[in-house]
Amino acid sequence: MFSGIIEEFATVVAIKKDRENIDFTLRCSFVDELGIDQSVAHNGVCLTVVRIEDGAYTVTAMKETLDRSNLGLLEVGDKVNVERSMLMNGRLDGHIVQGHVDETARCIAVEDAQGSTYFTFEYKMDKEMARNGYFTVDKGSVTVNGVSLTVCNPTSNTFQVAIIPYTFEHTNFCDIKVGSVVNLEFDIIGKYIARLQQFS
Repeated sequence: MFSGIIEEFATVVAIKKDRENIDFTLRCSFVDELGIDQSVAHNGVCLTVVRIEDGAYTVTAMKETLDRSNLGLLEVGDKVNVERSMLMNGRLDGHIVQGHVDETARCIAVEDAQGSTYFTFEYKMDKEMARNGYFTVDKGSVTVNGVSLTVCNPTSNTFQVAIIPYTFEHTNFCDIKVGSVVNLEFDIIGKYIARLQQFS
């Protein structure tokens, strides 16, 4: 489980395809603190550390993960938002994030807000998924590339988020532009409520 508060971004240093899986090797400041089998969120995707050597660590993404996320688009040198699993003895500064990406979205607008930046994202509207809680609500939570954010101005298939300068500089939002593909995880509480309503 994660909080959506990004620790830093890691840099992809190697990519290796193994049949339908892809091994990503990354470098970041806390590599020496990691252990094999530890969970780390990468752009919001929970992946398991399988190897640590030469100051870098490797994780494996399977086909299902690659189909639902933007990880298959990564190239060597790309920045990836990373967060280690949440400690249960601290404050939950973001919201409850599972690290299970639901789908991708595309950035369709970037606007200066005199200090902060508004990003607008569009995702595929699916009525069945919406019935199961895969949607955004005004002032609700959403995870974009692993970052816990508050929704603004949602429609049936778009929403905005406002990014403060600190978040822009310390996550890969600094590289997101119109056309960029990002990972979305919708709020788990909304999914549970939607599911319960189906039985009432």
